[in-house]
Amino acid sequence: MTCPVNGARPISEFFYGGEYRSMPDLQTVDDAAWADYVFNRNGAAGIKQEWWCHMPSNTWFLVDRNTQTDEILRTYLYSREAV
Repeated sequence: MTCPVNGARPISEFFYGGEYRSMPDLQTVDDAAWADYVFNRNGAAGIKQEWWCHMPSNTWFLVDRNTQTDEILRTYLYSREAV
C-alpha cells in the first residue's frame, strides 16, 4: 500500500481503522440518529472511504478502496475538503 507520507510500504505495516463516516452534529442529533451512527454499518460491497494507519510512523490517512475487488484506488491525508 502507498502511505501518503512514507510512500509504498508492505501491507503488513498497515492497520485498518474502519469506514470513514461523518459524525452527526452533537448539538442537534437525536437518540435514534446517534444510535444509527454508533451501531450500524453499510456492509454492501463497493467503493468505500476507509481509515488506515501506517503503524511505524503512526500516520492515519484515508483510502478509497473497492471492497469487492480489494483494489486500492487512492490514498490521501484527511482534510475537510477531501471527504
